[in-house]
Amino acid sequence: MNTNLEIAIKASLKAGEAIMEIYDSPIAIDYKDDNSPLTQADKNANEIINSFLKDTPIPIISEENKQIEYSKRKEWNTCWIVDPVDGTKEFIKRNGEFTVNIALVKNGVPQLGVIYVPAIKTLYYADVLNKQAFKTELSEHLTAINTVIKKSKPLQPKKTSKRLEVVGSRSHMSQETLDFVETLKSSGNDVTIVSKGSSLKFCLIAEGNADIYPRFAPTMEWDTAAGQAICNAVGINVISKKTNKPLLYNKENLLNPWFIVSK
Repeated sequence: MNTNLEIAIKASLKAGEAIMEIYDSPIAIDYKDDNSPLTQADKNANEIINSFLKDTPIPIISEENKQIEYSKRKEWNTCWIVDPVDGTKEFIKRNGEFTVNIALVKNGVPQLGVIYVPAIKTLYYADVLNKQAFKTELSEHLTAINTVIKKSKPLQPKKTSKRLEVVGSRSHMSQETLDFVETLKSSGNDVTIVSKGSSLKFCLIAEGNADIYPRFAPTMEWDTAAGQAICNAVGINVISKKTNKPLLYNKENLLNPWFIVSK
């Protein structure tokens, strides 16, 4: 296994363990300047992930780190992109649909991706260059890498058909997304909407439980980089509505354009 991918997996599992310690206790909520929620789980997970990744020579972009000026970031050929708790709203609701996202990006393109779902101890990971993506169901958060590999099963997307399962956000369904669904229906497709929180939406596509994920609402790079890596590794595209090309990372503005995830 790629050394950086192994480090990212270990970091995600350790962070997941810390997140669940908070999840199983009363949750205190703070709010950032943009009014988005922040919990101790976000802070603890971020500290743990940084402690693993700082041992690599690769700089880090994390939702919970102080953001570095683009004048410095633009010199980075490679960087980590991290969301310690993706789906904080789902975490607060205690519905289990929150994840740890860690991606490695080179020249703006995802190379490696890890998504860990602590509430159900399920791990997704991918090596894009080798076109490999896997899902592992664990019994313990802190599982040895050789056991993770042994339990891993390759991801396989769905085959295209007129029966479409469209992934919608659990907390951010927009009118534009609903309009897109109506367009699919008017084209003769039998459409079912599947609602999920966090980066699990990417995982649904990559593992064959849905066909398309239109995202016509704001996301940040740390929300999507790991999911894009996992999708790209199995031939699923994440295409910007602005450029009609794959989403890129470590941009001057870390806000993503709208996008569609599909074959």
